[in-house]
Amino acid sequence: MTELVRTDQPRQTATRWWREAVIYQVYVRSFADGNGDGIGDLLGVRSRLSYLADLGVDALWLTPFYTSPMADFGYDVADYRDVDPIFGSLADARALIDDAHRHGLRVIVDVVPNHTSDRHAWFRQALAAGPGAPERERYIFRPGKGEDGSLPPNDWESIFGGRAWTRVPDGEWYLHLFAPEQPDLNWDNPEVHAEFESILRFWLDLGVDGFRIDVAHGMVKAEGLPDVGHADHVRMIGTDVVPFFDQDGVHEIHRAWRRLLDSYPGERIGVAEAWAPSPRRLADYVRPDELHQAFNFHFLGTPWDAALFRQVIEESLATAGLVGAPSTWVLSNHDVKRHVTRYGGGETGLRRARAAALLTLSLPGSAYLYQGEELGLPEVLDLPEEFLRDPQRLRDPDAGRDGCRVPVPWTDVEPHFGFSLPGIEESWLPMPSSWGPLSVQEQLPDPRSTLNLYRRALRIRRDRGSFGDAPLAWLDSPAGTLTFTRGEGFACTLNLTGEPVEMPSPGRILLASAEPVVEGGTVRLAPDSAVWWERG
Repeated sequence: MTELVRTDQPRQTATRWWREAVIYQVYVRSFADGNGDGIGDLLGVRSRLSYLADLGVDALWLTPFYTSPMADFGYDVADYRDVDPIFGSLADARALIDDAHRHGLRVIVDVVPNHTSDRHAWFRQALAAGPGAPERERYIFRPGKGEDGSLPPNDWESIFGGRAWTRVPDGEWYLHLFAPEQPDLNWDNPEVHAEFESILRFWLDLGVDGFRIDVAHGMVKAEGLPDVGHADHVRMIGTDVVPFFDQDGVHEIHRAWRRLLDSYPGERIGVAEAWAPSPRRLADYVRPDELHQAFNFHFLGTPWDAALFRQVIEESLATAGLVGAPSTWVLSNHDVKRHVTRYGGGETGLRRARAAALLTLSLPGSAYLYQGEELGLPEVLDLPEEFLRDPQRLRDPDAGRDGCRVPVPWTDVEPHFGFSLPGIEESWLPMPSSWGPLSVQEQLPDPRSTLNLYRRALRIRRDRGSFGDAPLAWLDSPAGTLTFTRGEGFACTLNLTGEPVEMPSPGRILLASAEPVVEGGTVRLAPDSAVWWERG
């Protein structure tokens, strides 16, 4: 491995850009294939930077591209300082970061600190060293229960299904809260802290603008590793106290990382993927001396209902406000079914998804877009069995995440719609034959397309200088609808019913997910639609 060290300094000035940024998630494996092997890579991402800049986003978040055996598609890291050959090289990573900056885009990369791959050099050393060796102290090895140690050390369950412990030939067990190929690190060991500080510095020196921290709530476990005492631990995450997540000790790790981020110029940020059992506990991750943002999973999971959306918006803003942090808003990501499908699928799901986009982009704080949502992509529900390789399916076949990871269609040319190079027969996941009209090529010239709805919305959001920090105030509106203002000159209305709804017109139409009918001072909102207004 050859280390590449940046010597130039980032060009950003102090802007607090992250408080209202729109960040685009790139699932690298499925975004664009630059070398023609049917798998997305860094060269492919680099080739589409102009598209992202023209779309109007502020930053891209790249899922893991590090050396990995791909047991969990890159979230099982074997070398945190190198690029897996599937995705390219370190030179490709540096070229991508530099090109993104030239396009005015910041770059956030994933870091996976809760666990490594079982192919990581440390874990191989731990297995070879045997019980009691210092090498084992980097992970969580324990003797088993029972006279012969044949029972696992406690009752913890893996997020992917089954028990969270695997026994090795010498009789000890190691903890893996995810797949057996993902052994948990021991964050009580100073070596682990020092190693990750070095990893973060490596990528900061290469020029990245921040980190999305995978399982940011997970690194520290309760002292003594006590039993949970209940079954189906996965359903408890985010609602109940569990001994393997959201322990107080994680916060000192994040404080140390915040100090490291602040020591670099250019406002580098940390973003927490965190689940906590209460709003107060979640707010702790974004206190002024900790991370900059935390994902708002409660908003993502809200059903299509006006009262429930208002409730989650109010709770989200209040939670972030406890510590002066911005809220974040996200509708889809690489771990959940796409929201077009969650909202009903077909024409209904697309109508609602378009309306939800305008809602999301008009709320105070930072918004995250998942690749392809700007095209209105649905979940692919009928992938052939031989392509379904997500380890989460071990817990529940219906919980597999393959369907939201199908590659992005760029042109209306089968079989892979411009995702890969001409002559390649198929992409790593097959793409539906019906996706041609959803491709970037087909949507760009259509002023009514979902792609152009996003492009116009992002342009308006960027042009309104105070849009991000302006407070939200609710206005009265008919049942099944929401209306709120942002500052003096902007309003958003959302009709979450399946029928037209009449109400007083809030002003002049800026943008609509489906055109309303305006007659005098009255507006008839289309079913499942949203409108942005300029208020006089």
